[in-house]
Amino acid sequence: MNARLPLLWLALHRRRRMLVAVLIGMVVFETLIVVVTNTIPPGQLFSGGRKGPPAAYRAFSGSSGDVSIASYPGLLGAGLVHPFWIALQLTVIGSLAAAAVAADVESGTIELVVVRPVTRTRLLVERTAALLIASGALTAAATLTVAAGVALSPAIHADVGLGGVFAAGLMGYAFALCLIGPALAVSAAGRRRSQVLGAVIGIGAVGFAVNFIALAWEPAAPLRYASPFHYYAPGDALARGAVLWPQLTVLLGVGTVGFLLAHALLRRRDLAP
Repeated sequence: MNARLPLLWLALHRRRRMLVAVLIGMVVFETLIVVVTNTIPPGQLFSGGRKGPPAAYRAFSGSSGDVSIASYPGLLGAGLVHPFWIALQLTVIGSLAAAAVAADVESGTIELVVVRPVTRTRLLVERTAALLIASGALTAAATLTVAAGVALSPAIHADVGLGGVFAAGLMGYAFALCLIGPALAVSAAGRRRSQVLGAVIGIGAVGFAVNFIALAWEPAAPLRYASPFHYYAPGDALARGAVLWPQLTVLLGVGTVGFLLAHALLRRRDLAP
């Protein structure tokens, strides 16, 4: 155990089995996506006697609507915004964000943790760092798996460059940060880990549903701006081969505001159980 950053390494050590399991699950899932993409061309996969997939499928292509799922960028993008990908991200974020503050308040151990020389700021910073490392490792596992599949498949590589894969990975990490900020704010204000887990699942599930409705139903199109999934568009990044900087700025901005709010709430709250 590293004595210089004990809270960070303890948070990762306690959840090491869960982290290993989700990392393996992510690699296996993205490998399957790449295998399916390489085995069956997307256009053939979604051809069923019609011109193309329904408009509602735009929500599953990891795109804001410009990239069809019946394409290599669209299908790979779907693998980076699939409900399974979301579930693994939410598992890591919910578990470590709940443990940041709320879990110790619920168990009555927070007063033993937040004592000199361990300040509230240090507690939040170290446990946030543990969350960033875990989420970063999960995003890197998905990105590197897709990158390896693209590099090994000439057919896919002709339409999708490695620059686009890493741009999509960066967008994925920014999306995770967008969820981490609010999750930490709930943890800093809450007294039960269930409150944090509920908030994380709610943001993820409701955000995905809102984005899907906005893309599938034209009258609801303006609602897409209220969903983090509108700004996380790996399919667009894969197709363009570049980072979508305006969307990236929004995602990082939400995450930063959430962290600052968590810091302000933690400094002012009563930590008694």
